[in-house]
Formats: sequence, C-alpha cells, structure tokens
Amino acid sequence: MTILVKPQKPWASSPKQRLSSASVIAATLATTFLLVAATPLKGKLAYLAVFFLVFIVFDFLYHVRLYGVQSGKDAIARGFVASGIFLATLPILSILVTVFNRGRGGLHWGLFTHDMSINSVNDPIAQGGLLHALTGTVTLVSIALLISLPIGILTALYLTEIRGRFSGPIKFLVQAMSGVPSIVAGLFILAAIVYPVTKSYSGFMGSLALTILMIPTIARTAEEVLLLIPNELREAGVALGGTQWRTVAMVVVPAARSGLVTAVILGIARVAGETAPIVLLTGGGDRVNPNPFQGPMGSLPFYIWKCFSVGTPESITRAWAGIFVLLAIVLVLFVCARLLTERRNNK
Repeated sequence: MTILVKPQKPWASSPKQRLSSASVIAATLATTFLLVAATPLKGKLAYLAVFFLVFIVFDFLYHVRLYGVQSGKDAIARGFVASGIFLATLPILSILVTVFNRGRGGLHWGLFTHDMSINSVNDPIAQGGLLHALTGTVTLVSIALLISLPIGILTALYLTEIRGRFSGPIKFLVQAMSGVPSIVAGLFILAAIVYPVTKSYSGFMGSLALTILMIPTIARTAEEVLLLIPNELREAGVALGGTQWRTVAMVVVPAARSGLVTAVILGIARVAGETAPIVLLTGGGDRVNPNPFQGPMGSLPFYIWKCFSVGTPESITRAWAGIFVLLAIVLVLFVCARLLTERRNNK
C-alpha cells in the first residue's frame, strides 16, 4: 500500500499569519497618512520614512503580544533588513523608470537601421538613428574583451593556483589598476600610442583604453571566484594522476564557470558606458565604420554625450533613447549569461 505524503513547508506562513500581516500593513498605512497629515512632514520621502518606522513599531508589538519579546526583537531586525533592501533597490528602480519614461519617446524602427551620416541631432526624431553607435560599441567592447579576458583569467589563475614569487606585486598592481580613472587610461593611450605612433583616431585605440579598465575587474572577480572552489576538488584531480594545469583546466575552471561568466559580465558593464577615453581616442564618427583600425568610430556613450551637449529638445530626446538602448543591451546580456550558466539537474 502506497501512501502519498504531501511535502511540508514549515517556514511558509499560514493563512491566519498572512491575514494578520495584512492587518498590520493596513494599520500602518492608516497611521502613516494620519501622522503625515497632522505634522509638517510632506512629500513622498516623508510618507516612506514614517511608513517604515510605524511598521517596525506595529510589527514589534504584534509579535510581542503573540510570541514574546524574543520574537519582537526578531521582528525589529527583520524590519530593518527589509528597509535596507528597499533603500538599496530604490535608486535602481528610480533609474530604470526614469530612463524608460524619457527614452521611449525617441524610439522608432529607423533608430536601429540608420546612422547619422546625413542627419544632425537637431533633425526630427524620426530621421536618422544610432546604428553607427551600436556597431561601434559592439566592436570596441568585443576587441577589449578579446584582449582582457585571457589576461584577466590567467592572472587570476596565477594568483590562486600558482602563487609564485610575483603574486604580491601582481596583486598590488591589479588592485591599483582597478582604481585608475577612465580619463587616465585614455590619456595614457593618447600620449603613448596615438601622438607618437599612429597620429590618428581609431576604434582600436579606444579598445586599448577599455582593456586597461577591464583587466583588473575581470582579474579580481575571477580571483575571488576561484578562491571559493574547495581544495578537495584540486586534491582529487591530483590523486587521479592529473598534473596541476590539467586539474585546473578540467576541474577548477569548469567548477567556477558561472562565476567566471559573472566576471566577464562585470568587465563588460565596467567599460560599456565609459565616455572619457572614447571621446579622446575614437573620434566619434557619424557613419558606420566596420574597420576598427582606421577612421573615426562612433559609440553609444559618445552619441549620448554629443546629443546632451547640443541641448535642443530633439537632441536630448535622442540622448535618452540612447541611454534606454544601452541599458536594454546590458540587461539582455546579463539575462542570457545567467540562463546559459544555470546548472540543470540531470534526470
């Protein structure tokens, strides 16, 4: 005889507890409106601050009455944690909502199929587009990623697996490079390569500056990820007869795959919106340039900066549309990376 047992979730709240929580929230809302109306406090910030304070007090009294003082203390800690999470996500939500509201007015199909070679930023919104900026950004970031990815990953492997005599100086240099302002990286490439050697702007010069900014981000993040891999995996690989590098390549790196992809995402996010080195080195062309080694090349940051610098209503609308597209690209890349690196259970 087979007896089917329904899985239990003791941590889940009961219907009675959910009803009590809703009652606490309703009482908090009513008290908040009364306090704001009876005091000089006004505005959204006043409502938000009073709501959280009143909610913590009511939640504490509710738990003390039903479960005791210890439960009340736990409710206070839980309330402050929830407040911190909300305050941490509030700026992100505000940025996303602002960009969506101001950027959607400049979206149209021609935005992704035309460049600005025969139009200016002051023309009507339906004329021209940012195809040159999209292709330029993809080219710049791709070249920088091709250069910085192997350097960053190998640096992290040296610091975590080899740990040779140069580990200290290399770690110090990586940490120092992570704090280098983007304008310094652009000025370095400008003074070291553009003026004495090439004497011309190009997309490749901009990619070199982005590489300087991307390497420390990838190296530091990959190092922290590799340090989380248990030493037992390394010992098991060596015990099976594998060499150190074979163990690293076949055991350690696959185990840290998700974290390494995260390091790549952080590196891309670090440089995708950089403007200073792009303005100094790429020239900011208004037409699609497939050759990164010759001629000016546009990019989304340069396009946004140029539109905002003009200051007309049409140019500002184009700038917000460029910001909207840039954020959308970063969000899509992040979601795709998480889906590709998600570990699926083998049935």
